[in-house]
Amino acid sequence: MIRLTRPRVLMAVIAALLLVYALALAPVTTSGGGKGATSDPPARAESGAVVPAGADGPPFQPAAELFPPAGKAFFGVMTDKGPYDFAAVDGFAAAARREPQVMLFGVDWESGRFDRVLFDRIKDRGMLPMLGWEPWNHHVDLAARKQKKLTARQIDRLRSTQPGYRLSRIVDGDFDSYLRSWAEGVKSLGYPVAIRFAHEMNGDWYPWCERANGNRPGEYVKAWRHVHDLFERAGATNVIWVWSPNARWSKTTGNLAELYPGDDYVDWVGATGYYGTGKWSAYSTFDAIFGPTIAEIRTFSRRPLVVTETGASDGRGHKAQWIRETFRALPKHRDVIGLIWFEVDKELDWRIAASPAAGAAFAESVAGPRYDVRWSPDLIPRTDLEE
Repeated sequence: MIRLTRPRVLMAVIAALLLVYALALAPVTTSGGGKGATSDPPARAESGAVVPAGADGPPFQPAAELFPPAGKAFFGVMTDKGPYDFAAVDGFAAAARREPQVMLFGVDWESGRFDRVLFDRIKDRGMLPMLGWEPWNHHVDLAARKQKKLTARQIDRLRSTQPGYRLSRIVDGDFDSYLRSWAEGVKSLGYPVAIRFAHEMNGDWYPWCERANGNRPGEYVKAWRHVHDLFERAGATNVIWVWSPNARWSKTTGNLAELYPGDDYVDWVGATGYYGTGKWSAYSTFDAIFGPTIAEIRTFSRRPLVVTETGASDGRGHKAQWIRETFRALPKHRDVIGLIWFEVDKELDWRIAASPAAGAAFAESVAGPRYDVRWSPDLIPRTDLEE
């Protein structure tokens, strides 16, 4: 037995006090692994926000990263086979010397059932999926095009006359079961998806145009809002809604404001236009093709704008020139956040991969920091204009 003399008791008390003092000043670690003085990194909330040790109140939330970031723009691609075959995308990327960040592909309501694989294939390639969702039977269009004696306008009349897809049927809820299946499918993806619903509605060549198929004024907006609200009720809030008319080709073109569902129902506005066909068969600059439409849209919407389809033919030998001039003009339009190239040989050959000069022009145009953009599922879509 140890004998407790006064000196020994005094020494024990001093030792205990020193031990308490050392423990009070020592750094606290959050791991129980006994790593000595090595401090652990700050704890992280599940959202990725840094939580300072011992801090009171909610965790610090870093600013959400937007797609595309301020001062930048994306470019995307649409091909003939879409996500079923990426060979054309690979050819486009090789010509552009940079990977596209968005891929547009079309699905019609007659044969298009929701298929998660298509979206995941695009997502896994580092591109935002943009669905061109078309309420019609596109096989009517294919059959009409096989009749070689028909003019383009005759084909338009045939394919746009589909009473089963009148806008009133959408408004009346005749397609609600189909719409719910898509809403549930899109919701299940868990990452952002852009939907360009019923595009080029200001023409007369699709069954959803108000000037075709027995449709009536005001029904397009009602149909859009019906589809949008059904998705909202289903909880499919990961949709970027894209409203995209054809670029104004005539002063007699209908008033776009009457076809616009409103900023509460739209995230991105858009426009489609091509150099080398129709009104713009003769050389026409980007501003000549898109300028009037962009100006008109700005009278009723404050949403960012995407050129959802464009291309240039090389019939007159100006394809490379048009590409360079277009990309030089785009930075002047601060509200334009992206451009999607139609990489298809259809009616005319719009592909940049088919022309070394066009490919070089495109590659030079997107080589700068403005188009040094990435997309990933965790990015937040930009839906407001830069101030």
